[in-house]
Amino acid sequence: MPIKSPEAPLTVACLQMEPVFGDTERNIATSISMIEQAAAQGARLMVLPELCNTGYVFASRAEAFALAETIPGGPSTRAWCNCAAQLNVYLVAGITEREGESLYNSAVVIGPEGFIGRYRKVHLWGDEALYFEPGNLGFPVFKTRIGTLGCQICYDCWFPESFRMAALQGAEIVCVPTNWVPIPGQDPHREAMANILVMAASHSNSLYIAAADRVGTERGQPFIGQSLITSYTGWPVAGPASVTQPEIVIATVNLADAKRHRNWNDFNQVLKDRRPETYEPTGVVK
Repeated sequence: MPIKSPEAPLTVACLQMEPVFGDTERNIATSISMIEQAAAQGARLMVLPELCNTGYVFASRAEAFALAETIPGGPSTRAWCNCAAQLNVYLVAGITEREGESLYNSAVVIGPEGFIGRYRKVHLWGDEALYFEPGNLGFPVFKTRIGTLGCQICYDCWFPESFRMAALQGAEIVCVPTNWVPIPGQDPHREAMANILVMAASHSNSLYIAAADRVGTERGQPFIGQSLITSYTGWPVAGPASVTQPEIVIATVNLADAKRHRNWNDFNQVLKDRRPETYEPTGVVK
């Protein structure tokens, strides 16, 4: 089957699942089952949650190290590569990575031909700093036959620079494996703050964003679900998903629109209007 060009419609899916801590084999089987379901609905780009192969709430660095895998040689990446080849799809999935004595909260980017690359979470949240090193690969983008993909993980979304770096390097869609948790001060009658941040980043950078969260409670830590896919306009085209249940969030988009329609009018284009020479602190005006 030929790969669709970036000028053609592309069906994207966020696979909101509930990993079982420490049961990598079961988690991979669950992820592959959801990938197969999404592929049957026409999805060709799929995003899975953060650390979806192991679970998230580690009790110690030793526990995290024991569950971590090398990339791309570890069993999780190999299983996803086999699945992607069989179904002719692209996957972005969160994984606990080991490189030598270092641990990273990472995402793998996989296509029908196999492993494409990795992203390592730059901004660590909470106890992650006890187990993981901050990402050391920057914000790479990956040129594929379906378009140019960027990656971020969870807390990275709180930093506008993360999305801007992806946009400036030509990304059309940013894939976000995430494990969003309740945020203090959240109005229960409003959309999740994470959703608002993703919508704003899509709008201010003219990017599609596909954010795949998890659900459930792990070792006392609840997760909030609400996976979504946003258009380059900032508005959701699918989701937010359930707060409590696994769910496939799916939408058909045209990634080329992220670049084609960055001009808001005859005068304004969100990336060209930047004035970086003014973005350094100038001190307090008295």
